[in-house]
Amino acid sequence: MTGRGRPRKEKSPDSKLSKSRTRPQQTKTSPPRRAARTEKETKTTNGPKKQDPQKPDHTEEKPSAQKTRKGKTTNHFMEETNVQCRTPRDSPAPKTSSTQRSALETKATRSSTPKEKSSQKTKEKESTCQATFQKEPAKKLVTQPRTPQGPAETYGVRAKANGCLSDEITAKQTKTLKDIRRVSVHEKATNALTKMKQVSFEEKVDTTLHMTLKNLKIKKKDISCASEVVNEIQRHVIKHLKQNTICFKDVEEPLRTGSYYENLKISNPDEFDVMLPIPVDRVNIEPFGSDGAFYSVGLKRGKSSLQKFEEEFEDNSILSATKMLEEFRKEVKECLKECKEWTMTKKKRGCPAVTLTTTVQAVPISLDLVLCLGVKSSWPSFTKDGLKIEHWLGSKVKQEYKRKSYYFVPKYEGRGTAENDGIPAKDVWRISFSHIEKAIIKNHGSEKTCCEKAGTSCCRKDCLKLVKHLLHLLKEKNPSFDKFCSYHAKTTLLTSCCSRTSDTDWKASDLSPCFQLLLDDFCKHLRNGQLCNFFIPSQNLLSGPGAKMCGNLADCIKEQCEKGFPIFQQELKMY
Repeated sequence: MTGRGRPRKEKSPDSKLSKSRTRPQQTKTSPPRRAARTEKETKTTNGPKKQDPQKPDHTEEKPSAQKTRKGKTTNHFMEETNVQCRTPRDSPAPKTSSTQRSALETKATRSSTPKEKSSQKTKEKESTCQATFQKEPAKKLVTQPRTPQGPAETYGVRAKANGCLSDEITAKQTKTLKDIRRVSVHEKATNALTKMKQVSFEEKVDTTLHMTLKNLKIKKKDISCASEVVNEIQRHVIKHLKQNTICFKDVEEPLRTGSYYENLKISNPDEFDVMLPIPVDRVNIEPFGSDGAFYSVGLKRGKSSLQKFEEEFEDNSILSATKMLEEFRKEVKECLKECKEWTMTKKKRGCPAVTLTTTVQAVPISLDLVLCLGVKSSWPSFTKDGLKIEHWLGSKVKQEYKRKSYYFVPKYEGRGTAENDGIPAKDVWRISFSHIEKAIIKNHGSEKTCCEKAGTSCCRKDCLKLVKHLLHLLKEKNPSFDKFCSYHAKTTLLTSCCSRTSDTDWKASDLSPCFQLLLDDFCKHLRNGQLCNFFIPSQNLLSGPGAKMCGNLADCIKEQCEKGFPIFQQELKMY
């Protein structure tokens, strides 16, 4: 609708700002009708009338119909409203004519646009605010320490959107907040440092153990050189006994036992243990003492190449271990005349071995040749409660082991002149199951594939190597520990494997905890003064050292555990 049939005139761009702010100097008469409308609009522009504060204003200004008919858009109306809002309210605007307003608006439009005025006003306002903030710096508002929730809030401080903080706080509250934060950060740092120390200690111990194992590993080149030399002398001795003796002509192939052949040798391949068995089919055995480890051995009726070594004691005739060992030493010494690179060491009291030494690539090598009797019969009754591997390796494996032969070696304990039923200790034999120990160590897993290429590795052997090495270093540091030997460590491992039977209890990745558990088991045996023979439970392997010496060794091991094995660390620094 254009209204009253008059054509609608297009409004000029200058007329869009007809409602802009008026200046007090512009006053001119205008036609009454238009002036009335202008006066009404000017009143509207100058702002709402003052109302009684007790009476709320329910009126709402709306644009007049004439403004709507002039075709003004919403954007135009908003621009006019923005301009009107910037008009000072402290002085009323004078009446102006439409012509004067148009001229003034055109001039204002040329000088500056509304957007520029707005930006200038904003900059002036911000500069004023900054000046105020510099004169009186605002302090952070502290309520309660809390986590920041957005860019406008920081640790209990709510920042204003315009960048000016109007609320003030006291310096005491600010200091309190800083103290709270400082204490909280200190506690977190302390806890983190404590945890880091614990982790670093465990990691340090684990690294020390792995590095020690790495240094204990024997090079394959050294193994091949040493084993070749040792095998050569073994063949030469056996050949000599078969061809040049009568009493030892029945010697069988050697039983290669001990740490080297069990893959438990550490550092250097410098010690080898070889048993040279002579079979005896029909013998009478009688226990010597009450522990079931030592026996007197007598031949039954019949011819035997060993009758030369029989001794008569009252109603019994027994094989004298002393005579037999002396004859064996003579024959080995005779054999070495053709092998001048080897020498025989002096005999040790109670030792069943004939020890030969040589040098291979500047490394001293020793070979213990042990003469023994091989008995093919049922195991003695003292072994009934031993070899408890049913839950570890199975009952079938145990039965297979018990069907094998057992051996006697010429060894005694204490004084050789001590007698039992008229038989001196120097003529008795000690029972040996070293071949069974070797078989268990080489097939130690509850799963058949343990430590095989297609299976999962465990740390049983590594733990035993570390215990043996620790014991060796402690013996070097304290010679009073000489009565302890690697067999104590091996027996402890076998006993522990029967209590922790699963392969998952000995995972290779758990070397450090498994090793320390094994040391705990060893220390318990030392504290109690009781370590039973794995095959003969009635024999206590710790009866020789004594309770005081066992307690001292346990204290030394405990100290090493608590300090992270400094004895290993000192040795690593030497490499």
